[in-house]
Amino acid sequence: MALRPGEQVQIDTTRLDVLALFDDGSVGRPELTIAVDVATRAILAAVLCPAGTQAVDAALLLAEMAVPHPARPAWPDILRFAHSAVLPGERLLSLDERLHGAAARPVVVPETVVVDRGKVYLSQAFTGACEALGISVQAAPPYAPTAKGIVERTFGSLNSLLWQHLPGYTGSDVTRRGKDVAHHACYSVAQLQDLLDEWLVLYHHRPHEGLRHPVLPKIALSPNEMWAALVSVAGYVPLPLTGNDYLELLPVRWQAITERGIRLNHRTYDCDLLGPHRGQDSEVAARGGKWEVHTNPHDVRQIWVRLPELGLTEIPWIHRDHAHQPFNDRTWQYIQTTTTRHQDHDRYEADLAEALDQLMRRARAGTTTRAEQHLLARTTPTRTPPPPHPELEPDAQPQEPSAATAAAEQDSLDDLDQDVEDPAESEEEIPGDPAAPVAGYGLYDAQEEALKW
Repeated sequence: MALRPGEQVQIDTTRLDVLALFDDGSVGRPELTIAVDVATRAILAAVLCPAGTQAVDAALLLAEMAVPHPARPAWPDILRFAHSAVLPGERLLSLDERLHGAAARPVVVPETVVVDRGKVYLSQAFTGACEALGISVQAAPPYAPTAKGIVERTFGSLNSLLWQHLPGYTGSDVTRRGKDVAHHACYSVAQLQDLLDEWLVLYHHRPHEGLRHPVLPKIALSPNEMWAALVSVAGYVPLPLTGNDYLELLPVRWQAITERGIRLNHRTYDCDLLGPHRGQDSEVAARGGKWEVHTNPHDVRQIWVRLPELGLTEIPWIHRDHAHQPFNDRTWQYIQTTTTRHQDHDRYEADLAEALDQLMRRARAGTTTRAEQHLLARTTPTRTPPPPHPELEPDAQPQEPSAATAAAEQDSLDDLDQDVEDPAESEEEIPGDPAAPVAGYGLYDAQEEALKW
């Protein structure tokens, strides 16, 4: 039992019971990771991944649940925090200005997270992210699914309330599966994520039979109502996360700074800021003088090194100009299998960079092979939260981004615009399939729903 928001949050990952269309034209079941607050039954965060969920995805999930969720421009005002009649907007808006443009969903900073014993949640990246945010990690006992019964039941609620109404729903077993399910799958992973984000706001307005208040024991409260009741007692403390806070959540490894820079998996990272530290030991004697390096598995075009008096500093890949969009280690490993290896490390790295450039050009032109299409479709993350702008932090002044950072962000946005369509505008019919319009949801009305029973 939990008596205040965030006292216990259960996190789990499962394979979605809906087939999605990947960029290579194949269909498959993406993975869904959710975090459920025990006290309010609020789904604090929910993220879809095309392929296997990594530790960095689970770590960034912690940051996503601790900050307000931005409302989409096309959403009606009733789905916005500032226009909610249930949430204590007048008091909280004066404490946290980010809530003005936020969705009408609870914002909770977890105290304890309950996870299973999967390698993702017991990894050093996830436990280190929890330590950075001051969150305790409680691993469930082996072979005890009831230890996370609430999050397990929430997956069932998502199936019955949302997923079973979408084309491509496979059901939990073959007896619940329709005919030609793969033929009717018409939503991409990004479109399913957009549907889920909007539906979650409505879910928090829906009465939950497991939420009862001692003063009103016969009335089932919604997650928003329970959060409003508990936050008035427990209080609300805004957690402003800056760009450096997001970098702290990334996986950490320890590397030496040589005369050539930092080498990771046949990639060399170097810039002028490493000049005074080349060949020098760091102040961390427990790591043998190696330096703390943070990496993003979804985008290895740069790393971040903790330097004295500078903190985490971005160090680019020396061939970053060849990478027109983010790529991960799995794509890099594929490039290594197609490139002839040389004894000269510099020449080999240059050949790898050239092969990567050719792969990305073929992807843009649509001339990639079947294997390459499958690789790029399954390794592109649906949503990786970017570091927030400095103005989100109180008393912080906006800063001008560097030219390299601006160019990299523009490339990412251009690629995102090409690969992900707006669900509200994507109503093109697939031959032989029903149309796939994505319309806005209305607010849940229990009395109107009961007339349909």
